[in-house]
Amino acid sequence: MPNSPQFSAGRRNRLLPRSAWALALLGVIGVGWHMAGRAAEPAIAIPPPALDAPPVPAKTGTAPTQSIVLAGGCFWGVQAVFQHVKGVSQAVSGYAGGSKESASYEVVSSGRTGHAESVEVTFDPTQISLGRILQIYFSVAHDPTQLNRQGPDTGTQYRSAIFYRDNVQKNVAQSYIAQLDKTGLFKGPIVTRVDQLAGFYPAEAYHQDYATLHPYSPYIAINDLPKVENLQRVFAGLYRERPILVSALGQPN
Repeated sequence: MPNSPQFSAGRRNRLLPRSAWALALLGVIGVGWHMAGRAAEPAIAIPPPALDAPPVPAKTGTAPTQSIVLAGGCFWGVQAVFQHVKGVSQAVSGYAGGSKESASYEVVSSGRTGHAESVEVTFDPTQISLGRILQIYFSVAHDPTQLNRQGPDTGTQYRSAIFYRDNVQKNVAQSYIAQLDKTGLFKGPIVTRVDQLAGFYPAEAYHQDYATLHPYSPYIAINDLPKVENLQRVFAGLYRERPILVSALGQPN
């Protein structure tokens, strides 16, 4: 991987030093057999939100867009899911919850910046509603019952959080969390925070489109590709085969 930072054994090792890739590749064949022999990890089939954002009428000659920032563990997998969603025009990995000065991967990985690994999802509200975006987020993009962790990654930088831009987003998110908690469909209470967005800072270039560029990485194969499979299975009408990549649109930072 170009420009990969080096990590000590005591820190999360999703990005491997170049010297370790040879060892990692020894496991790729085994991972491939493992993935081929099992179904995708189970998703939670959940109802759509009872309260959604007001519909936006389509206007000739314009392409309205809205965006919301979602955190749900490693941003590689969350980005990959929304890059395959119809109506989404861009999904950018980045950081939210802390200051601009501390918005870098090495610093955020310390868990002391207030940032969460996040994805800014930009979408056309005439094609897909905010509520549907959140339904995908809670159903297949991550497990909202895990506190300050997601899968193998631990720390507040991997927390479940929705960063809202306005009161409409805030109300829809809070209402939906309350609705889902009442269904009893999840294995525990939803711990997703709903915080006002103070700023979103795109992540470094090597983090963008990571799941698409590195599908044979053991981490991606085990943790993230099943999320995309679940999207295709649970939300077949919203799934698109070809993802919208940041590299095709121009790197945001």
